[in-house]
Formats: sequence, C-alpha cells, structure tokens
Amino acid sequence: MNKTLLALSLLVFLWIPAILGAQPAVFRPPAVPLATSDPYFSIWSFADHPGKDWPRHWTGKNHALASFVRIDGKTYRALGNAMGAAVPAMSLVSTKVFPTRTVYEFNDGGVRMTLTFTTPLLPHDLEVFSRPVTYVSWEAASADGKDHAVSVYFDNSAELVVNTTDQEVTWSRFNLGGSDGAGGAGGSGGLDVLAIGSKDQQVLAKSGDDLRIDWGYFYLAAPKSQGGASVITDHFTARRSFTADGTLPGSDDPRMPRPARDDWPVLALVFNLGNVGATPVSRHLIMAYDDRFSIEYFHRKIRPYWRAGGMEVGDLLIRSEVEYSSLSADCARFDGELTEDLEKAGGDKYAMIASLAYRQAMAAHKLAADIDGTPLLFPKENFSNGCIATVDVIYPASPIFMLLSPELFKASLTPVLEYSMMPRWKFPFAPHDLGTYPKANGQVYGGGEETEENQMPVEESGNMLILLYAAARIDGSPDYALKYWPSVEKWARYLRNKGLDPENQLCTDDFAGHLAHNVNLSLKAILALGSYSKLCDMAGKKSEAERYHRVAREYASKWVEMADDGDHYRLAFDKPGTWSQKYNLVWDDILGLDLFPAGVAEKEILFYKSKQNRYGLPLDNRKDYTKSDWLVWTATLAGTRAEFEALISPLCDFLNETPDRVPFSDWYDTKTAKQVGFQARPVIGGVFIKMISDENIWRTWVSRGR
Repeated sequence: MNKTLLALSLLVFLWIPAILGAQPAVFRPPAVPLATSDPYFSIWSFADHPGKDWPRHWTGKNHALASFVRIDGKTYRALGNAMGAAVPAMSLVSTKVFPTRTVYEFNDGGVRMTLTFTTPLLPHDLEVFSRPVTYVSWEAASADGKDHAVSVYFDNSAELVVNTTDQEVTWSRFNLGGSDGAGGAGGSGGLDVLAIGSKDQQVLAKSGDDLRIDWGYFYLAAPKSQGGASVITDHFTARRSFTADGTLPGSDDPRMPRPARDDWPVLALVFNLGNVGATPVSRHLIMAYDDRFSIEYFHRKIRPYWRAGGMEVGDLLIRSEVEYSSLSADCARFDGELTEDLEKAGGDKYAMIASLAYRQAMAAHKLAADIDGTPLLFPKENFSNGCIATVDVIYPASPIFMLLSPELFKASLTPVLEYSMMPRWKFPFAPHDLGTYPKANGQVYGGGEETEENQMPVEESGNMLILLYAAARIDGSPDYALKYWPSVEKWARYLRNKGLDPENQLCTDDFAGHLAHNVNLSLKAILALGSYSKLCDMAGKKSEAERYHRVAREYASKWVEMADDGDHYRLAFDKPGTWSQKYNLVWDDILGLDLFPAGVAEKEILFYKSKQNRYGLPLDNRKDYTKSDWLVWTATLAGTRAEFEALISPLCDFLNETPDRVPFSDWYDTKTAKQVGFQARPVIGGVFIKMISDENIWRTWVSRGR
C-alpha cells in the first residue's frame, strides 16, 4: 500500500465512527407527504407542525387542508393554519413517515389524538396503486383516565382544483350506496359525497412544469354510518361555526361559479366522537381526485389505469370505502415489512431516507392505460423542465420499481420503446423524452426530433440497454426486449462506435454542462454493452453475445488505464487531477456483468472519504453540490456496511437540517445543506438501489410484486 492510500485508510478509520455517531434523535423531514397520488394530486406539509402552515402542492402553492379537534368545548388546530391565534395548535408529540402512511400523534386536553394519512400505493396491485385516493383518519383515546367529549373537523379549499386561484369553480353533493341499492358502501346508509371542480374543465389543455390541475373533480366522501355532518360554504363561515359550538352551517352556499379565492369555498365535514374514554374511537374520510383523462399520448387522450376496466368515480369511492379496513391493514403490513428490510439492508438512517422517498417517487409518476389496457407509467420532471417520460429520469428512478413491481418497471419503459420504433424517431440513439407533462407527443428537449443539438446520445442509449437487461433478468426471459429489437440493436451499435470515449455532449447531470471524454459516461456505455451481450445470450444470439462481450471487456480494460489518476479515477480522460462519483459502476455487480476489477470500486470508495463534506460527497471536483440519488448509488459500491452507512449518513443529516422546507430535493449543497434546485422528483426512487444490491432481498420482493 502506498503512502497516499495508507493516509486515506487512517482517515477512514477515524472518520467512520464520527459520522455514525451523528444519528439524529428525531427525524425531521423537510416536507411531510400527506395526499400523494400523482404529479397533480400531491399535497405536503412543509412545516414541523402540520397546524402551523397550510398544506401545499409539491410546487409550494397552497393546497389548503384544515382540521380542528374539539375537546370538552375547547378547539385545537391540528392541520392547516386556519383561524390563526384564535385557535391554539394542538401539542404535537411525534411525526412518523412510513412508505404509505404519515402518522401525527397529538396530546392535549386529556386526549391522545392520532391523525393518519394513508395513500395505498401498493405496487403489487396496479388497480389499487393507481387509485387517486388518500384516507384521512382520526383516532382518539383518553390520556388522563377521564372521559372527554371529542369532535373533529376537516375541510379542503377550492385551491385543489385550479392552477391559479382566479379560476372559477363549481360544486355539488350526492349520496352513494345505502338505500339506493348501489352497493351498501360503509355498512348502512352509504356515502355522503361532496364534489368540486373548475367551471371550464379544459382537459389536458396545459403542459408545463410549475402547474396544478384545473380539470376533473375532487371528492370528499365519508360513510353515513359515522354520523358526520357536511357543508359546502366559505372557509370562514364553516370554521367559525365549528370553533364556536362544534357544528356546521345548515345549508350549502349557492353562490357559484366563483373564483377559488372569492371567500375561499371549502368542502367541510364534522364527526362527533362522543364521550371518549380509554377505548380508542376513530373516524375516517376519503379524499379522491378523478382527472377523467390523465395523459395525451401521441395525440390520444388516455385514461388513468384504475378506469381501464370501466370503473367510474362512484365505483371508485364505493370500492375504496368497502376496502378501507383491509387496505389500511395491508398498508401497515407493507410498511412494516419494507421498513424492516430497509433497515437490514442499510441501517436505520437508510430506512428513514427510503421511507420518505417512497411516496414522493411513486407520486411523481402517473399510471395510465393505453386503449388496449396496457399499463403505461409516466414520470414527470418536477422542477427540472417538466418533461414527461424522460429516459434519464426513468433510469435513476428504476430501482424502486425493479424491487417492488416488474410490471410498473416495464410500464415506464414501454412508452419510450414504442416511440423509438416509430419512423418519426430517426436517430441512431435513444430519445431523451416524450414531451412536456402531461403531453407525451414527442421529444421536446434539445434538438427534439429535428437535430442532434443538445441531445444525450450515449446517456440515453446506455440507460435503455442497462434497464432492458435488468428487466430480462427479473423476468428470466428476453421476450420484452425482443419486441423492440431493432431499436435495441441500433443503440448497441451506436455505443460500440461512440461509447468508449464520448464526444463533447450532455449527460444526465446536464446542469453541469457539456463535457467531452466523460469517464462516468464511458463507464455507463461499457456496462450497457455488457448488458446487451447478456441480452443476446438470453435470446440465443450466441455469436453476437460473444462479440459484444469481447468489446465490453476490451473497453473496460482500456477504461481502467485511460481513467487512472493514481489513487482514484478521473472526471474526464484528458483531465488529470479531477474526480467524480462513478455511480454508474453499481450495475457491474448488481447485474452480474463482472467487467471491471473489484479494485476499481474499492479505490474509488477509499478516495471519496477524503472528499466528503458535512452533508455528503460532492458530485465531482467542480462544485460542492451533490445529487441525492447518485450519492446512494455511489455508497452502494462500498464493500462494507460501515462504509455504506458512513456515506449515506450525511444525506440523512441534510434532510434533517436543511433550511429549505420542500419535498426531498435531489440537488443540494454538501457544505450548507441548502437546496440548489429540484424537488419532489421521481429520481429519488433511486435510493432503493441498495435493496436490489442484495440478491436475496431483491428476489423476495420481486416475487411479491408479481
């Protein structure tokens, strides 16, 4: 061992326990997921206490939800910043974020109150997964041995159904189930349903990044068996009535249509829990958003997946209520099992990171159905450029789907593969995107379909080949890739000619600008060629498999020589003294490609530890910023559990201490913990890569996903 490596080894010995000792006593997410179904129906709390700020859409615009708890005639605020100082915030005991649930625990007035948001994003059941439904539940029990009179209030504003609050809205109410013979939802009496939507209903008319939905209808539903009361009126009248005497106004406000900000119309529900003692008493409601049409896919409006079998919104609400108890139990069980395996794979901090990432990653996608029922999964580049079905977003997001749902994983690839087979895509490399969300009508990034300007040819071609081999490995068959073989074969040829030493071009980290001779991009191309070789072998194309395997091995050997910079590997082949995270290398082991010597990862990990800052390892030597997803991929290269935890522990500290209260950012400064850009993006699903690096854990969850 040379002196440099000896010094680095000593640094690592001193560094690991210091990092691991930084475990926070309480995990404070920068933003807490509440209702998280898709890029439009995505509501978060940006505050430590849910009652000290308004819930917000992931973009930061208010999507006001409010909840009060009335105990023995005194009203407390549990959710939303309604009524200000006139109503004190209920004392918050804890906030717990699980993969499918957020649980707030309060204690005031002699009562323990639990407020839970459950979004049943269960990836093994695509119909349930695609439902735009979140359950909100309250459970109260005496904390002092005495009985207490308890009631709860909930409302949502019209902000949920408009892009800007000057847009006009209308509302209505109806009953479902019960005596009308529609299925007896909620035991007896059916459902009390309140609905609100924009007046103009311009379906799929807008596309872009910083947008909120302004078509379709939001529904608030509760079983009549719970004895609740409801009203649709202005915010002040509804809230003042409850805080005054625990009731609601007796009639709905008839003044419509009107702008969402004109006296802020709300849908409000009140539940009287009666005298609550030691035995817990609970109530729940359903929040649902029916967008009717979700995506414009090559100029065809296609439905959300839950509608693929002909289900209508009434069926959705009834079925959601009938299955409330079973789905709640399923979500609790899923959360427990997944969290347990996350802890086994990467420790407590890793489990915190991945649990927070889960609903964000899922809700940054929309699952739609093609006209024949084929599932199509579309990610949105939130606060990046608003693109839809971006390949270098699908790539980092893929581990969560590889682990939990082979069908969702392939559903994210299918739109890109179908596009690549169309005559309109004339390039020898893979496309970057399919348009701007929610319009998947063809690439808009860079030169679009016209020129090669600002394209990502090596990046996207490499991504697709790696992902296609991963899909084949999960299936045990190359059949899915074979459907698109002309594109697959074309991309492999392109990487054979252009991948070893990439020309001046963009990679997925395009915010860093163009870079020639990109070492990490070359690494991706080599692993993609190895993946293609494996695909060929599975498909019985033995001579092609052998030829591309030789090329991949030859390129890997050259890469080691060209990139070597002594105690690490360079950022660019022609730039000595530089370095970068080699996150793409993670696939060499996960996919069993075995193209690079084990010493490559070992040397890189050893070097990274000398470059780590307070909140993590920078992306490369040029800036102090990093990417959260790539940081976990790089940590997964570590040879020991202690090294892995030492690399991801600062990411947990970033989440716990960042001053920027936004959904999980994947681009931040490693010295200040400040957000550089991006939030609520699907790429954060990439933190699940540690789970698929363990073959036993991966196979166990894949079998459940089927």
